[in-house]
Amino acid sequence: MAQKPSIPKGTRDFNPEEVAKRNYIFNSIRGAFETFGFQPIETPSFENSETLMGKYGDEGDRLIFKILNSGDYLLKADELAYAEKDSNKLTSSISEKALRYDLTVPFARYVVQHQNEIEFPFKRYQIQPVWRADRPQKGRFREFFQCDADVVGSKSLWQEVEFIQLYDTVFSALKLEGVTIKINNRKILSGIAEVIGASDKLIDFTVALDKLDKIGEEKVKEEMRSKGISDEGISKLQPLFTLSGSFESQIESLKGILSSSEEGKKGIEELDFINKAISELKLNTATLQLDVTLARGLNYYTGAIFEVSAPEKVNMGSIGGGGRYDDLTGIFGLKDVSGVGISFGLDRIYLVLEELNLFPETVSKNVDVLFINFGDKEALFSLKAIKQLRAQGIHAELYPDAAKMKKQMNHANKRAIPFVVLVGDQEIESNTYTLKNMVSGDQVKMSLESLINLIK
Repeated sequence: MAQKPSIPKGTRDFNPEEVAKRNYIFNSIRGAFETFGFQPIETPSFENSETLMGKYGDEGDRLIFKILNSGDYLLKADELAYAEKDSNKLTSSISEKALRYDLTVPFARYVVQHQNEIEFPFKRYQIQPVWRADRPQKGRFREFFQCDADVVGSKSLWQEVEFIQLYDTVFSALKLEGVTIKINNRKILSGIAEVIGASDKLIDFTVALDKLDKIGEEKVKEEMRSKGISDEGISKLQPLFTLSGSFESQIESLKGILSSSEEGKKGIEELDFINKAISELKLNTATLQLDVTLARGLNYYTGAIFEVSAPEKVNMGSIGGGGRYDDLTGIFGLKDVSGVGISFGLDRIYLVLEELNLFPETVSKNVDVLFINFGDKEALFSLKAIKQLRAQGIHAELYPDAAKMKKQMNHANKRAIPFVVLVGDQEIESNTYTLKNMVSGDQVKMSLESLINLIK
């Protein structure tokens, strides 16, 4: 019995309509990237394990897909680790490569490796798939595309301002209104950790704080206590749990909370600068919001942190994110290269546009006209016309077989092709074409020039 075909969980096949819709998003994002002056690069699907491991925190490291070494990989396996079933030690001896987890760390590797060829500041964009060994669920896949834009070689906060405008430009182009661009700053979080006496537990503290909207205040406090943060420190956090209001009012509240932290005050200054600039420049359809619980990517973000939320009426996780990573290239030996970047989550954006019915009807358009095949003589005559139609940008094709007329017409209907052309002996003799409108059923004989003008 033949094996039933299947694909791994968390991956998907895409039909022609889905690919067309995805390309619509790709093209909108790519167009904005290039308008803002970003240049395209590509990096390999897999990297050396040492390039990726240790860059995303313990949780991130667990989600990296490792690739087994070629050949008999057990020959070089750590025998003691194998005997003790120590998977962590064993992995390093049987796997030297891994699928990329994101595009940011490979980009940092690229910058260091090609630093003598790059003109700084370097603005790059990259649209490629990434892989994560995550638990599949709605909007969360194991293979998915990221669409990244980064600038390296500039510490200017105007870059953060431009990225906020870039997000707004893309989502406005996609007619996705009501998007919220959330922003925080690593220096704010470091300042808070300092104030509550938990500077040495910054990651533990922020990972717990980041779950506030998911598990609630009490559960967050429980997690913090389990990580060794004192009740006295947690009580000092109380104003954060209820922090709300406008961007400006939250900034004022933070000034009071972080008055004793120089690092925290720097973060406040940076956020204030960005907010004032955006208030002057205005956004088209998106909203900028301060969220002090936002704590993504703290193993490499050093300044601004971004996360983009879909409109409130859509139940979806983040559809974009990013931040500043002043010292990321330092892990590959290149010090003092400041960077900041953002990412668009294509797959989630797709689901949001689908749910809100925002894809234009023309997105899935495939073939404009199908020529019916009555035999070799008629097919050759039709292909001469098709060649000219294609030169005019018209999507045209010939049915490959001289099948029954009903079968060819059904084929056109099933593929939603709006026009068919019939060419028989009479048409060949008079050098004309009979065009049938598949929606109205109307049929008319015309010249090739008229045919091109009508379909265009």
